[in-house]
Amino acid sequence: MNLLVTAGATREPIDPVRYLTNRSSGKMGYALALVGQQLGHRVTLISGPTSLDIPPLVDFIPVETAEEMLEAVKLNIKSQDAAIFSAAVADYRPSFNSDRKIKKTTDSLTLELVRNPDILGSARPQFKYDGILVGFAAETENLEKNARAKLRQKECDLIVANDISKKGIGFDSDHNEVLLVYPEHTRPIPIESKERLAHIILQAVDDLSAEGS
Repeated sequence: MNLLVTAGATREPIDPVRYLTNRSSGKMGYALALVGQQLGHRVTLISGPTSLDIPPLVDFIPVETAEEMLEAVKLNIKSQDAAIFSAAVADYRPSFNSDRKIKKTTDSLTLELVRNPDILGSARPQFKYDGILVGFAAETENLEKNARAKLRQKECDLIVANDISKKGIGFDSDHNEVLLVYPEHTRPIPIESKERLAHIILQAVDDLSAEGS
């Protein structure tokens, strides 16, 4: 299987020193890429900046911004049998990126933010992708409801949802607890290592592929 994985957070520059980002470590995406390769899949990993080691024998494409990730996905998704969008892409970016460091000249600073492209939401309508499509949803409330809405809106086959309000799992942790949300049912997965979760998610992808074949 040709497998595309996006991972990590994006960085949206404010000036040469500062940027907007989020708490994603990239660990889940890198686990998916590593396990996918170990299972014999041909893996393309598109990643924002992380401190993680690049999994061996994967096609690694580094990016920084949401727009760079969008372009990398656009160029690579057509040849993929499955695409797993685990990256935590910034929803907004500064409308202006200063080429010089912004100095502390006033007591306050106002940044105007503009919407970033919706990479997962572009897969079906813009990129005409017809393979298995998996998205991630990090929520603080109404986990299943919000994940199911995302499933429909982005035309996904599966959403991997997690409650980021729970302590000790999720962001920057080696463990997580997730809810697999399908069009017709859900499957709760109790706390597992992210490597074990990668096996579970990739088995779910294999099952979806078998159903569609």
